[in-house]
Amino acid sequence: MATQDYYNDLEIRDPAQRERNQFADFGRIFAAAKEEAPALAGLLDGVDPRDIGDRAALAALPVTRKSELVELQQKDIPFGGFTTVAPGGLARIFCSPGPIFDPEARRADYWRIAQAMFAAGFRGGEVIHNCFAYHLTPAGSMMETGAHALGCAVVPGGVGNTELQVAAIRDIRPAGFTGTPSFLKIILDKGKEMGADLSGLTKSMVGAEPLPPSLRKEIEDYGVRCRQVYASADLGNMAFESEILDGMIVAEGLIMEIVRPGTGDPVAEGEVGEIVVTALVPEYPLLRFGTGDMTAALPGISPCGRTNMRIKGWMGRADQSTKVKGMFVRPEMVAEIAKRHPQVAKARLEVDRDGVNDLMTLHCEVADGGEALGAAITESLQTVTKMKGTVKLAAPGSLANDGKVIDDLRSFDE
Repeated sequence: MATQDYYNDLEIRDPAQRERNQFADFGRIFAAAKEEAPALAGLLDGVDPRDIGDRAALAALPVTRKSELVELQQKDIPFGGFTTVAPGGLARIFCSPGPIFDPEARRADYWRIAQAMFAAGFRGGEVIHNCFAYHLTPAGSMMETGAHALGCAVVPGGVGNTELQVAAIRDIRPAGFTGTPSFLKIILDKGKEMGADLSGLTKSMVGAEPLPPSLRKEIEDYGVRCRQVYASADLGNMAFESEILDGMIVAEGLIMEIVRPGTGDPVAEGEVGEIVVTALVPEYPLLRFGTGDMTAALPGISPCGRTNMRIKGWMGRADQSTKVKGMFVRPEMVAEIAKRHPQVAKARLEVDRDGVNDLMTLHCEVADGGEALGAAITESLQTVTKMKGTVKLAAPGSLANDGKVIDDLRSFDE
């Protein structure tokens, strides 16, 4: 393929050259960050980042896991001492459930989304309909800044208001869509129901939730090409699909490792483990950041010609946290709900799926309770998780004694 088939030449570098370039960047960025970011100074105490020249040396450094961020940030609000710029020097500050605060710097395409959009078939001069959330969480801004870097216009659709979304897509005729795959399917179904011509929409880049083969097929049966991006509020674009569906390609500007859950030890290629990412980002240079997500590395390079590491994609969580409707739900949230209601002796959140819709059911052991208690717990569930769910009261001792606080019952293989 010619270089115009790629977002830039960095994507098709010799893999050994990429490693040399990235570890040179690591030394430069983390040496500077050590002087400005107290948390990194602690993690790198006694270490000169310029001496870290390969993955073996990197693997000797400590892992900081996403599950620790809430506590770290509360000790040093808002970013736990990991940023190298003052809050007022940023473009945006986001607050995700947890709460976890995430910075966005004043650089074009800070989240590295344009590369993923290009691989999904988006091109400059097109209009993109963006249905990721714009409020508090960074997904909407992530996609918008990436689209602008690519040279695209954006319709800021946000979430909800399905009929209005259909009308906008019908009238403006954007070429591309960004958002969750389940919401894209809902929009396409609603468009069919309304008799709306949505044929201008021919491509999509989806994320924030699993994309089972059946859902991808349903979307593509409408004539909308569907590719996914693996991104997070902390790291932005981490990996993405290309025109050739053969795993996900790791984004440039990151060093990704796959480690044995609960450790910092890299696993063998092909073995499932936790994704750990070092972000070569001057403003927020996270060091060996444990995402809590599981995957496995694929051998060789992608047939599309991009030469970076490939992964199988999201394969579950290393901890009991999970995503519901594109938002993280964590065990500490379940604990917070139970804490608000002393009658609850034990709580267990089950996550299931009805078609393309995620469902939450909170089972609570209570000795004595009625409709009023159930309604109060239901309200707490929505307040803490920012999503609606169902509450079922259970007799003491009736829930499984297996240590699970969150039980994800969804299957994404069909």
